Formats: sequence, C-alpha cells, structure tokens
Amino acid sequence: MRGSRLGKWVIAAGMAALAIATIYPMLFTANVAMKTRREYIFDRFSLSSALRWDNISTAWESGGMARYFVNSLIVVTGAVALLLLIGSMAGFAMSHLRFRGSRALFLGCLAALFVPFQVIMVPLARTMADTGLIDTYPGLILAYVAQFLPFTIYLMTSYYSRIPSEIVDAARIDGNSPYGVYRRIMLPMGRPALLSVGVLNALFCWNDVLIALLMTPSPERRTLMVGVTSLRGQYTSDIPLFASGVLIAAVPVLVIYLFLQRQIADGVTAGSMKG
Repeated sequence: MRGSRLGKWVIAAGMAALAIATIYPMLFTANVAMKTRREYIFDRFSLSSALRWDNISTAWESGGMARYFVNSLIVVTGAVALLLLIGSMAGFAMSHLRFRGSRALFLGCLAALFVPFQVIMVPLARTMADTGLIDTYPGLILAYVAQFLPFTIYLMTSYYSRIPSEIVDAARIDGNSPYGVYRRIMLPMGRPALLSVGVLNALFCWNDVLIALLMTPSPERRTLMVGVTSLRGQYTSDIPLFASGVLIAAVPVLVIYLFLQRQIADGVTAGSMKG
C-alpha cells in the first residue's frame, strides 16, 4: 500500500515538473511582452511593473503581424479543407474498395511518412517555380497538401478500416454508388476522425516555418510563423516587441489545445487502434 502511494507521488511530481516546464516559457514570454525595453535590459527575469499592451499593438500593426495572421488563416484553411477531402476519399477507397494495387498504394503512403521534407524541398521548389506557383497562396497550400497528405490518408484508412464492411455492402445493395456510400455513410461515420485529423493538420500547417519560408519569399505572402522570425531580425534590440509577436502566434495554438485536446489525443491514437 505504501509502495503504491509512493509510486503515485513520484508520477504526480513528474507530471507537475513537466507541466511547469511547459507553462513557464509561455508565462515568461507574456511577462517580457508587457515590459518596456529599459525594464528588460535592466532585469529580464523580474515581473513587469504594469500590464502594457503597447508592444502587442505595435507588433500587430507596425510589425505586420495582422497581415501575416490573415495569410496563415487563408493558407491553413485551404490546406486543411483539401487534406480532409482527399484524405477521406482515399481512406475510404483503400479500406473498403478493392482494386488492383490498393495494398501497394497504401504501403507507398505509409512509406512517404518517413521521407523528410528536406529530401524533396529542392525538386518541389523547382516544380513550383516552373509552374508559377512560388509566392502564391495556391502554391503554399499545395505544398502543405503534398507534405501532410500521407499522414492524413494513413489515419483515415486506419479509422475507416474499423467500420464493418457489411455496412458498405448494405448501402451498395440499396443502390448507392461508391460516391453515394462515401457521402451518405462514410462522411457522417468518420466525423470524429475528420475532426481529429483536421485539428492536427491545422497545427502542423500553422506552426510550419520551413515550407512557408521556401514557398513564400516575399513579405506580402508570409505566414505568421515566418513573420515572427523576420520580426526577430528586424527588431533585434527590442526583445519585448519580439516576445509580443511570439505571443500573438502562440495564442491560437494554445486555444486549440485547450478546447480540442480530446480530439488531438484521439487523432494521435486513431491509427494505432483497429477493431
């Protein structure tokens, strides 16, 4: 009994230390964003003397964060919509429609998960440049779809494989075409997986820097994360202003984690469970 209590206390202490290590950087960044440059130079670890929103408003307006925020919304929304549409269709086809090469195609998507973006970024950039898609919203959206589609197909295929084939057969007997089965059966039943995968893909696209930096070199098309890195170079001596940009970029991600943490956990484990 005493050993089990000790084990629980050890686990609780470890989880508390992990929580502090996760929360402290955000609190430190928020505190720095509230300071003046003078306060930060003299004592960067002390608490801010007052709640100041000047740095945040300056980063939002003068630093261009408002434009970068809109760019990220456009790109992430378009990429997630395409990923869910193509990924759900491919997942239904690979899990319930038997055709020649379906197994090899699924294994190919699975193998693509292990290919780092650095391996394909040069040919991808050349292809995008040849087609005139560099520094455009569609080009960045298609780059995100190409990068995260194997992950989406894998999870959707794994989830749809848990749906009994008898349901699909009954729908086909009722006169539904494959598209009708997908629209009337698979989409409603796959809603939990679609939500989980959509949240994960939104976080991946929102937090990306490398792909966005490669595909959108001009300031007018920068995403929020790329804008934060450029803010660091533009205001090297004004760390509170840079911290304000980091805070603006982190708040949407934090809100998603707070309200959709169950869906994020379900999305992470969706591919590891099979009924």
